Amino acid sequence: MAAQNPQNHFQDCLLIMAHKLGGDALIGELCNGFNLLMDADKGVITFDSLKRNSVLLGLQDLSDEDLKYMLKEGDFDGDGALNQMEFCVLMFRLSPELMEDSKLWLEEALEQELKDYH
Repeated sequence: MAAQNPQNHFQDCLLIMAHKLGGDALIGELCNGFNLLMDADKGVITFDSLKRNSVLLGLQDLSDEDLKYMLKEGDFDGDGALNQMEFCVLMFRLSPELMEDSKLWLEEALEQELKDYH
């Protein structure tokens, strides 16, 4: 059986979180999610740590193939694991709507900085 693309699961959840939390809090939650999924000894998310801890984030229904797919999709340096930056980038890539929202957050932050400066 071919691996499912886990994009649909994350896309909806992450977008909802972004709207409820805002940009800074969302990044904080992504970091918390990384910490829950990572192998404490290695400081990265490995297949084993992802599989072992996936239930903590409601990912228990993903198959081993899906989990391996997630690791492969996010593993930019080819080490077979996800560091914190790779994990956060992957979460944003799996939710393209967040890219649009992040542009709005940046614009709002810049406008606020300009107001505070004057």
